[in-house]
Amino acid sequence: MASGSYKSRTVRLVLCGFFAALMAVGAFIKIMIPLGIWQVTFSLQFFFALLSGMLLGSGAGFTSVAVYLIIGLTGVPIFAHGGGLTYIMKPTFGFLLGFAAAAFVSGKILELAGRRNLRMLIVSGIFGELAYYACGLVYYYIMFNFVLTGGQTIGVIELLSVWFLSTVIPDFILCLLAAMVAQRLMPRLREFM
Repeated sequence: MASGSYKSRTVRLVLCGFFAALMAVGAFIKIMIPLGIWQVTFSLQFFFALLSGMLLGSGAGFTSVAVYLIIGLTGVPIFAHGGGLTYIMKPTFGFLLGFAAAAFVSGKILELAGRRNLRMLIVSGIFGELAYYACGLVYYYIMFNFVLTGGQTIGVIELLSVWFLSTVIPDFILCLLAAMVAQRLMPRLREFM
């Protein structure tokens, strides 16, 4: 095995751990948005998930978020509202899965494009945002309407107005910021990989 390849894999492994830690930190940098009976959490986790996909690629970006999710599911309170295996039963758990999807999709778009200029970084961020919301909204709808009904349901219009429209613009701004930060960091990362 070439020493350059070993060094590159070691750096990638360290960066995966670093981004898993950033995801945990991002969970505590949050704003609670009250919307009637709902409270929507807006945090920096989405920013770090996108950045991991943009900088590490689809596989390592996904892995870094998956490590964060596994640690949280074991009971370490690193999610925005705690941790533990029972978190899977929360309708909002789909948004946590969405972070992994966002990292994978944003990295995959860049890999397929073969370019990492600012425009492609923004495009990859937008597709990552779409993957994030797709996972979050579908999971929420299924859990709330079919698993944890408790006599209540949520319609598609209410779902979109509460869990999509309330944060889609701030998350789009995070897409732009992640693209700009990734563009600045990529030359530095190339020196180590």
